Amino acid sequence: MQAEAPLHKSKRLPWVDAARGFALFGILMVNVPAFNAPYFLYGGEQLFWDQPLDHTIQDIIDIFFQASFYTLFSLLFGFGMQMMKERAGQGILIRRLLILLGFGLIHAFFIWHGDILISYAVVGVLLFFFFSTKPKTLLKWFFILSIVPTLLYTWLLYMSRDYLGWVNRPAISDALANYSSESWILILKQNYQDWMYVNEGIGFIFLIISLLPMFLIGMFFMKKRWLHEVEDHQPILKKILGISLFVFILFKAGPYMWGRPDWFNFAQDQIGGAASSIFYVVGITLLFQHSWWRKSLNLLTYVGRMSITNYISQSIICFILFYGPGFNLYGKVSPAWSVVIVIGIFICQIFASKWWLTHFQYGPLEWVWRSLTYNQRQPLKKLKKHTC
Repeated sequence: MQAEAPLHKSKRLPWVDAARGFALFGILMVNVPAFNAPYFLYGGEQLFWDQPLDHTIQDIIDIFFQASFYTLFSLLFGFGMQMMKERAGQGILIRRLLILLGFGLIHAFFIWHGDILISYAVVGVLLFFFFSTKPKTLLKWFFILSIVPTLLYTWLLYMSRDYLGWVNRPAISDALANYSSESWILILKQNYQDWMYVNEGIGFIFLIISLLPMFLIGMFFMKKRWLHEVEDHQPILKKILGISLFVFILFKAGPYMWGRPDWFNFAQDQIGGAASSIFYVVGITLLFQHSWWRKSLNLLTYVGRMSITNYISQSIICFILFYGPGFNLYGKVSPAWSVVIVIGIFICQIFASKWWLTHFQYGPLEWVWRSLTYNQRQPLKKLKKHTC
């Protein structure tokens, strides 16, 4: 009989929490430039940010961060869903996804159009077709869903390469005006338009292509228990580390050797992003087995254990920083200052998460998520230890 109860802290894998915390840092590094200007959505970042330092920072983010951390987060989401399926019933998982959808709807339409939680909740339903699948079959589906659409779409992009690189200047002007406005109505209207621009029609198909393979490889890792029994599986983990690093560098940095053509961008993100996310999670897992690295990486576990709270709080902070009702920095922050802002926000989140988890068992949104998922109010405060 399955035990329908939250995972106890003692049974958590700290290196998985650290990887989740690291993913939040990478997501923030990509999201802040997308939050403070419309160029990543409508094109033109190389034109509007034209200083050599700006281009260098954009290239570094593109190689090491872009498409590497939402994929890492997706891998860990699939890992966690498979872990929960082995402990809980189908009803629990459905409620979990519905509550995640609720968080996503609030986040997407009232805070930021770049929300990923709605996509996780919707695409996550497809995992019910794979929970009982053998690991070997999951791996096959991962490769099929990663490679076949990438080859087809890259070929289409290559054939239409003369029409790529268009900059949507009217959309850029509207975004700059509306997000800088003090009117909440204009901001929410622009936010909705941006969300629809990314997610309507064929956009949702691309979300499935991007997310589902990473969910499946996360489920594969869970079923193989490579991240549970690290000492027993170090040889295979080291082999995966080397292969994923090779593919990571080949697809993410390699295109810069021939001018990083626009038609190769999807393959760079889809294949290179998947490889880099696997490299990051395996690398953190192996490093965590060494005492010095464990002490350093342990700070990330606090952020990772409060992943939903920290993810949404990042957007709230950015809303205040960049939009008209707040500090109104929209369109005024260079890539270099974006990096400074990211580091500042994330350091604050590390200390805030550590403080919170010394007093409470879960993050505030994690507590809501768990309580609603299990249809029972979960204990939040930590019990004080009494000494004789």
